Amino acid sequence: MKKKINIRLIAIAILGIISTIIGITYIYYGLFKARVRDDLVVSAKLLKDAHYFESVNSDTDNIDLSADMEELRVTWVANDGTVIYDNDTDALNLENHANRPEIRTAFEKGSGESVRKSDTMNRNTFYYAVLLDNGTVLRVATEAESIGSVFVSAAPMAILIILCIVGICVTLSHMLTKQLIRPIEKMAENIEDAGVETPYKELEPFADMIRKQHTDILSAAKARQDFTANVSHELKTPLTAILGYAELLEGGMVEREQEKHFYEEIRKNSDRLLALINDIIRLSELDRSEKEPSFTQIDLFDVVSESIEGLRIGAKQKNIDLEFSGEHCMIRGNREMLRELVENLVQNGVRYNNPGGRVSVSVLKKDRPILIVKDNGIGIPTSDQERIFERFYRVDKSRSKATGGTGLGLAIVKHIVELHDAKILLDSALGVGTTIEVIF
Repeated sequence: MKKKINIRLIAIAILGIISTIIGITYIYYGLFKARVRDDLVVSAKLLKDAHYFESVNSDTDNIDLSADMEELRVTWVANDGTVIYDNDTDALNLENHANRPEIRTAFEKGSGESVRKSDTMNRNTFYYAVLLDNGTVLRVATEAESIGSVFVSAAPMAILIILCIVGICVTLSHMLTKQLIRPIEKMAENIEDAGVETPYKELEPFADMIRKQHTDILSAAKARQDFTANVSHELKTPLTAILGYAELLEGGMVEREQEKHFYEEIRKNSDRLLALINDIIRLSELDRSEKEPSFTQIDLFDVVSESIEGLRIGAKQKNIDLEFSGEHCMIRGNREMLRELVENLVQNGVRYNNPGGRVSVSVLKKDRPILIVKDNGIGIPTSDQERIFERFYRVDKSRSKATGGTGLGLAIVKHIVELHDAKILLDSALGVGTTIEVIF
């Protein structure tokens, strides 16, 4: 970044110098041309007032301006364009000048002027012609440097100035970039400290975003670390139980009547292990999915109704009354994810309920479509309500494991709700029950 700033400052300085030189040269050359013209006008007026060109019958041999006007060429042209006199060349050797623009204009308007490049292409010849009282034209001319030759002559000095300015710019840009970058480097070193003042007002949104992203990254890293530790612990528990029961059976240390119980425990822990693995895989899929899930217009009532039918048998086995009501309403969502959401919420309502309890599910169409899952089960303590959507968090760990809960169901629910840009609300009281609303 420092190098780029230095290079750009030097480039700006060089561009500024070249532009200034070009601009000043053009201005100077314009003034110079105006001065040459004025001098030619004055010279023509003085010659017009002299006695040399009063009559075309004058003896031109008596006109000698070569010594008086060494840098001024004087040409006297008759009304037919024939050159009568020229102080630089023998008039007899010169072609007719009637078509010369300055002379033609002088015959028509009384005076004329033009600028023509000389054969050397690095000098210009300035011409001024004036109509005399006797009908002839007097023309004066002088050579001067062209603008190209002015640039060439100014080039050495311009290069020297550019080199000096570049040297100064290198020093100043180095100092300036250090002053500009030092506060940014200091802020970067203390990016975690929100109390460090942002050096430039324009960087405040950028600094806030970086700090927020930094905090999010640290939080995500900690969450991933906690998740890994929790996964290891949760998988270890059923595996340890399975291993223990298997070793006892293998060693013949279990009586015949207890073998069935051990087999049942192995199966229960295997089921729990499989459920854990499935939920972990599902969460990983939701986490790492880079493309948006396929959303379509679906009837929320139909999706919930289909899900409820598949859950009635499990609820009946645990003596829980499962009710469903509502109205048809369309939302944009993913059918499979919504089925998964309903199943997790209803299974939680059944799992953490009392025998003879009730779970009611309803779909309402108010300002927005709402899914409500309400139970009259054990409820959730106020102190635990903010954490129940965390992965592996359980209010009643012993009951959760006994009923086959993995501690990941509500984490999956939260993820699906976020993907649908919805909002989830929780209302629960210990010993009264829990109501969860998903507002789409």
